[in-house]
Amino acid sequence: MRVALVHDYMVQYGGAERVLEVLSEMFPKAPIYTLIYDSSQLYGAFSDKTIRTSFLQNLPFAKTHHRIFPILMPLAVEDLDLSAYDVVISSSNSYTKGVITRPDAIHICYCHTPMRYAWDDYHRYFKEFQYSPLIKPFLPFAMNYIRMWDKISSDRVDYYLANSHNVAGRIKKYYGAESTVLYPPVNTEIDFDPNQKGEYYLMLGRFLPYKHYDIVIEAFVKNGKPLHIVGSGPDEAKLKALAKGKSNIVFLGRMNDEEAQEQFRGAKAFIFASEDDFGIVPVEAMAAGKPVIAYGRGGALETVKDGETGVFFDEQTPESVTEAVNRFEKMTFDATAIHNHAQQFSKDAFKHQFYTFLEQYDIM
Repeated sequence: MRVALVHDYMVQYGGAERVLEVLSEMFPKAPIYTLIYDSSQLYGAFSDKTIRTSFLQNLPFAKTHHRIFPILMPLAVEDLDLSAYDVVISSSNSYTKGVITRPDAIHICYCHTPMRYAWDDYHRYFKEFQYSPLIKPFLPFAMNYIRMWDKISSDRVDYYLANSHNVAGRIKKYYGAESTVLYPPVNTEIDFDPNQKGEYYLMLGRFLPYKHYDIVIEAFVKNGKPLHIVGSGPDEAKLKALAKGKSNIVFLGRMNDEEAQEQFRGAKAFIFASEDDFGIVPVEAMAAGKPVIAYGRGGALETVKDGETGVFFDEQTPESVTEAVNRFEKMTFDATAIHNHAQQFSKDAFKHQFYTFLEQYDIM
C-alpha cells in the first residue's frame, strides 16, 4: 500500500514535528506533504525525506509569517494531490486534516488539537493579533469562514487519533467525532544520575504568549531564585525586558537536544506554565529524573502526578507560581521513579500502539 504523510507547516522544530519525525521513521518511503517548508528551522531533521509543498511555499513572507494567510490555507490544503495514495496519515493541529483523498483511500488523522485559534482559543488569538491593524477588523469574518470549513472538512477523516484525553474531548465537542487516544512519542532515553542535585529551575520552549513565561519570570524577579530559560521566539524582547537587571534569570538561547538534556540534568525542577494539549517537554524533564512544577490544566494532568512526579499550581499568576515553588522546596522526590514514570510515553510505546491500532482496524 502507498502511504503519504501530511503536516501543517514545517517551519519550526517543536512537538508536532517530533511526532512527524517518528511517523516518518515508521513509514520511511512515505513522502511528506506540507503547506510550507523551511529547512533552516528544522535542525537537519527531514533532510533525507521527500518534501512536497503547496503553492503557499512561493508566496512572500509565507515562511516567516504564515499566520497572515488563514484564508488561503483551506485552498492550499485541498490543492495537495494525494490521489496516488492508499493510506494518508495527517499530523494536524489546524488544516491538514482537511486534505482530499480518493474515496477508497483511508485517512488517519493524528490530531494534536482541533484548530485552537478558530475554536476555544479564538478570543485570545484576536486580542493578541500582532499584524497590521488594517487586517484585524476582517479577522472575525475570516474566522467564521474558517470555522465552517474546519467543521465540514473534519468529516473527511476516517480515523482520529488524539494526542491526549484532553484533545479527544475537544475533537468530540467541535467535530462530533470519536477518537483513540495515543500519547505522542517522547525522547525518554536520557542519561541521568538519580543522585545529582539540581542548581536552578528550568524553562524550555518557544517564547509565545500562551506559554506564560512572563508569570514565571515575574515570580523569580521577586524570589531571587536561579532560573534558566532555554529557547527563543516572538516574545523574546518582552521577556528579557521583564528580567532586566536580574542576574538570577539567565536566557540561554536555542539549544540542540544534547545541550537541552544537559540543562535538564542540572535542574532542580522544570516549570511548565502553559495549558498545552499534551506537553512533550515536561515528559522529557521527567525522563531526566526531574520533577515538574506545572499549571494544573490541559495535558499536564495526564503526564504529571501531583506529589509524585511534580506539583501543580492553580492559576496562571506569579503568586500561584511562587506558592508552588515554595511548596515544592519542602518536598522530596524519587528521581528514579520519575524517570520510570516517563517511559510510558517513549517512542517505542508510541510505535507499538500505532501498529496495534492499524492491526485492529485491518488498515495495513
